[in-house]
Amino acid sequence: MLKGKTAVVTGSTSGIGLGIARALAGQGADVMLNGFGDAAEIESLRVGLEREFGVRVRYNGADLALSDGGGAVVRDAQARLGAVDILVNNAGIQHVSPVEGFPLDRWDAVIAINLTAVFHGIRAALPGMKARGWGRIVNIASVHGLVASVNKAAYIAAKHGVVGLTKTVALEAAESGVTCNAICPGWVLTPLVQAQIDARAAERDIPAAQARAEMLSEKQPTKAFTTTEQLGGLAVFLCSPAAANITGTSLPVEGGWTAQ
Repeated sequence: MLKGKTAVVTGSTSGIGLGIARALAGQGADVMLNGFGDAAEIESLRVGLEREFGVRVRYNGADLALSDGGGAVVRDAQARLGAVDILVNNAGIQHVSPVEGFPLDRWDAVIAINLTAVFHGIRAALPGMKARGWGRIVNIASVHGLVASVNKAAYIAAKHGVVGLTKTVALEAAESGVTCNAICPGWVLTPLVQAQIDARAAERDIPAAQARAEMLSEKQPTKAFTTTEQLGGLAVFLCSPAAANITGTSLPVEGGWTAQ
């Protein structure tokens, strides 16, 4: 379905981003990976995706915490792959602390990576998409772009910002053939979430399995993690002809979290 299209997926060397990159490559899209990790492992991943799906896969290691890091990834993809037709803004970090003790450097880093980098990526990709009359922007927000939890001020502020930015871009691009939507996952068992499970287990001196079950039962009525494959499938759908008139939406994938 996506043969001849090129996708940029930030934060795609693991977790949700890698799941989405795999799904897009599986539909024939060339992919620009981005993220941190061991250089040899990333190169093995890149080559493996090329061989498995028969597409071009490149890698850009730009730090999205730096000014215009998101834009740098897009411009590199335009130079090396010819265009950016699909932009998935996925990269994100978390820090947990009450507001009054929230470290200022952690606030700045969370906002930079989770929100500002999204703006820079869109700003760099949108002109080319409009010129070609087709584009898909998929922002990986969070259920925390729709509701709040304690001790996550920066993350929730950033993700609410992503949801608002998604709506604005959708309206500005409404007649151009470019759509912009947000996916709002609940708990997905990524390294970021596993770190929260481990911290809970350590703080309460309970087994990790118990901490995991408690975390799910508090928020997700299905008591099941959303999978990266499910999120990849939704991203592919948003790039499909069936979703051509879906724009400006925020799609929760959170096991009933926001239905409560």
